[in-house]
Amino acid sequence: MADWVIRFIEEYGYLGVSLLMVAENIFPPLPSELIMPFAAFQAARGELHWVLVVFAGAAGSLVGALPWYYVGRRVGLERVLRFSDRYGRWLTLKREDIERAEEWFVNKGTAALVFGRLVPALRTVISLPAGISRLPFWRFCLWTAVGSVLWCSALTAAGFVLESQYERIGKVMGPVSTGIVVVLVVWYAWRVIRFRH
Repeated sequence: MADWVIRFIEEYGYLGVSLLMVAENIFPPLPSELIMPFAAFQAARGELHWVLVVFAGAAGSLVGALPWYYVGRRVGLERVLRFSDRYGRWLTLKREDIERAEEWFVNKGTAALVFGRLVPALRTVISLPAGISRLPFWRFCLWTAVGSVLWCSALTAAGFVLESQYERIGKVMGPVSTGIVVVLVVWYAWRVIRFRH
């Protein structure tokens, strides 16, 4: 996959970075930890500009987050609650959990959007509760963009500093991302086993 990502960025430049980041938000196994550092490596060689790399990556992240936001907004809290009542065991969520999460998101939604963009796997779905809570679209875009710029800037800076050693970032960040996903899967299995109606 790494070779394909590299060729795609080499061929399409900033547009390629944006499209890959859109895909990363919809299809999490495509890692931003590979996309952004390689784009930064291209910038370090003078083929791209690092500011535009960050902008392209953040723009792609924002566009990729929109479908999740719209799904949450379209489905709405009541339908999610009904779905939870029916399939709560597999969601490991009770009605009260969802209502509490929705209330928390209403109160602290912008912080959740900003910092959720920095966490692998979570950044893909953090937009869903924003849509469910009907967070105003402009606020969703603003805070998602802030979190995306922070994440893309960190990866771009690391890739720019390491230049040709950009693969090291993927080797370090890849296991970290995998570890977080494994912990989430184990946590999910534990919740399903211990779930009480």
